Amino acid sequence: MSSHDTSDNASAATGFRHEKVETSNFLLIVLILLVIAIGGLVEILPLFFQKSTTEPIAGLKPYDAMQLAGRDIYIREGCYNCHSQMIRPLRAETLRYGHYSVAGEFVYDHPFQWGSKRTGPDLHRVGGRYSDEWHRIHLTNPRDLVPESNMPAYPWLEKSQLDPGQLAPRMQALRTVGVPYTDAQIAAAADEVRGKSELDALIAYLQVLGRTLK
Repeated sequence: MSSHDTSDNASAATGFRHEKVETSNFLLIVLILLVIAIGGLVEILPLFFQKSTTEPIAGLKPYDAMQLAGRDIYIREGCYNCHSQMIRPLRAETLRYGHYSVAGEFVYDHPFQWGSKRTGPDLHRVGGRYSDEWHRIHLTNPRDLVPESNMPAYPWLEKSQLDPGQLAPRMQALRTVGVPYTDAQIAAAADEVRGKSELDALIAYLQVLGRTLK
């Protein structure tokens, strides 16, 4: 058999394989998913072994009981639908909000609140930028402070009391996934939030955002 015949046979075999893949919806879908899975693993797996993504930055502390309760309220009320907590390393964002977000700031967040939605401003470095009273007015009726705001009001938060019994189980669950809460912190959680409103807790959470990295 000549080399020309061998080349023709190889081309025909390759063409047959391509045709079989391209004309079979099931086989094409399976191969696409396989390629995506392998590519995803190559991109994601190394992150589990990088210190910059798995270790907390210097000075980072877990949320205390009030801040943790406020974070749960933040998620429950859907604040993440309009506000990201991910300052991108773009000049326009770092000039407005401060240092860009790094993974080490969020190792105790389950789930973290990174995102791309920016109907409202990024909230990552909002901690300490405004007073507690400013946040109280803004959350009760945003238009009292920002007339053009389209943010909904949350007046019921001031009337709703926190449930002290919810915090200890919540902190224990987080400890199982690596958040370093001590037995003393868990035992004191109920007393820390007793008599406090959901508005108090949400403000406590907002006031701690982004304050570790300067």
